[in-house]
Amino acid sequence: MDLPPYATTGQRIWHYAFYAICGLIFFFLIAPILVIIPLSFNAENFFTFTPKMLALDPEGYSLKHYQEFFTSNAWQHALWNSVKIAPAATLLAVGLGTLAAVGLSQEHVPFRRAIMAIMISPMIVPLIISAAGMYFFYSRIGLQGTYLGVVLAHAALGIPFVIITVTATLVGFDKSLTRASASLGANPVTTFFKVQMPLILPGVVSGGLFAFITSFDEVVVVLFVGSANQQTLPWQMFTGLREQISPTILAVATILVVISIGLLTAVEILRRRSEKMRGMSPG
Repeated sequence: MDLPPYATTGQRIWHYAFYAICGLIFFFLIAPILVIIPLSFNAENFFTFTPKMLALDPEGYSLKHYQEFFTSNAWQHALWNSVKIAPAATLLAVGLGTLAAVGLSQEHVPFRRAIMAIMISPMIVPLIISAAGMYFFYSRIGLQGTYLGVVLAHAALGIPFVIITVTATLVGFDKSLTRASASLGANPVTTFFKVQMPLILPGVVSGGLFAFITSFDEVVVVLFVGSANQQTLPWQMFTGLREQISPTILAVATILVVISIGLLTAVEILRRRSEKMRGMSPG
């Protein structure tokens, strides 16, 4: 935002200082990623820049770490586990989170603020506490170390994101549309899928993308409630850092960064589409 011509000297100083501070914070957050990505193309088995890399010598760069990721049985097994767990957890989180958000948006629901606080508590409670609680609970009911247990745990972590995004979409929802649908003879289920869902769909999809990212990148909970058969991609990376320092981890991290950027870009596109549908931004 440009400064007005009548801005004082102090306002101008703060204006430029604010942008400088934001730039430094942005650099602090992005710098680790900017280091990891080029290191993933290192031709040597090092976690540091070699003289050839610094000299931009083509011989200093290689795709062998990416080749190792796509040809290693251990890495592919971990990737397949993540691909099996994350979509299932996302579908469960989207279904339950959307229903919870729609229900809690009704003003007649008693204690809805307290229920909302409980539903989004997995975002607030430290992850290690949630993981330990899930471990003791699952060990009593026989879900410890099972595929279903990991999916349910990841779904519980993703539900708060769906609730928040769908609730934000419902803020600008015109409830007279549902009343009009009911007056025309539609039952609540038909009204939800034909009237309400198309309008809140951007929020539902955005929440689903956040839930997918949460499940795909999660490592603490799966260490507690999973077994060796449910070893996911982040778990394999964590194990690799502890037991064998392999630069393949850098290649996997780069792939995850690219996936996350793509998903977050999709979220931003959906957010802008939702604002246009609700008339909150110009076309």
